[in-house]
Amino acid sequence: MTVETIRTHDFPFDPTHGYDLDRLLEVGAPEPPPGFDDFWRGRYAEARAVDTAPRVGTVEKERDGVRVHAVSYTSAGGFRVGGWLTVPADGHVTRGMVVLHGYGGRAAVDVPLPPPGTAAIWPCARGLGTRSLDPDIPPVSAGHVLHGIGSRESYVHGGCAADVWCAASALLELVPPAADRLALTGVSFGGGIGALALPWDERFARGALVVPSFGNHPLRLTLPCTGSGEAVRGHHARHPEVTDVLGYFDAAVAATRIRVPVHVGAALFDPSVPPPGQFAVYNALAGPKELFVLAAGHFDHPGLARDEARLLRAQREFLTSEG
Repeated sequence: MTVETIRTHDFPFDPTHGYDLDRLLEVGAPEPPPGFDDFWRGRYAEARAVDTAPRVGTVEKERDGVRVHAVSYTSAGGFRVGGWLTVPADGHVTRGMVVLHGYGGRAAVDVPLPPPGTAAIWPCARGLGTRSLDPDIPPVSAGHVLHGIGSRESYVHGGCAADVWCAASALLELVPPAADRLALTGVSFGGGIGALALPWDERFARGALVVPSFGNHPLRLTLPCTGSGEAVRGHHARHPEVTDVLGYFDAAVAATRIRVPVHVGAALFDPSVPPPGQFAVYNALAGPKELFVLAAGHFDHPGLARDEARLLRAQREFLTSEG
């Protein structure tokens, strides 16, 4: 497949950062900080001990053979997460899915819907719109990405990973057949958080990450962007010691611990999430993996609709594969 080359843009920096595909495929993961695995196993154990007490609302809508409900559940620290639950209208569930969103949050269930027979939970990560807003957590990416960043224990991304694990617990309590072939999907912010969550939770059978964020923080800190990474770069300039915390929340380091099959859509050109960080996540994956190369992420271009349709087909084939 020929990938479109993006040549025209108005950004004051090059969103490829000078990397072509060959060079992107060579980007690695940094070394893990001391106690990386123990830290995450501890966070996971805490999340699995939570009584998620899920509550499901009445049907908000029904379309394409799927019923959409409001849902809420308790996550780590007692945080009540809101979102949506989608289930087949005929009640026949053959698989489950936790669907994560980008840093803009979400206001509704995304389209297109997951494969037929899927029961899915669509959480809004803590502090983000529209159903998990909190007065103590900034709802905009530039503030959210810095919330609690002073220590690994308080950093909001740890809580967001717990929201993923607790989402899976809530889904499996509400729809037990969803435990069969449970998958995790995430875009941008959700792709990075998904990579942080996947290694520790044996319930997930496979994953699909699109333009994943938070890969290779030491490299990201050198690359200008229009996304949340720019807020982190600015904070790092004033507080260089933050690198000690960021090491525990590096999606590429976490990917070295992921052994289930993962599909990654990574972009050659992306003003919001620097492509080298995206490819660092893909390159570091320790298990079976499949790459779909996008011309661009977070950028409108003539081939966007075609790329999105091809990516969706590739993802669905990967997620429904029996292999």
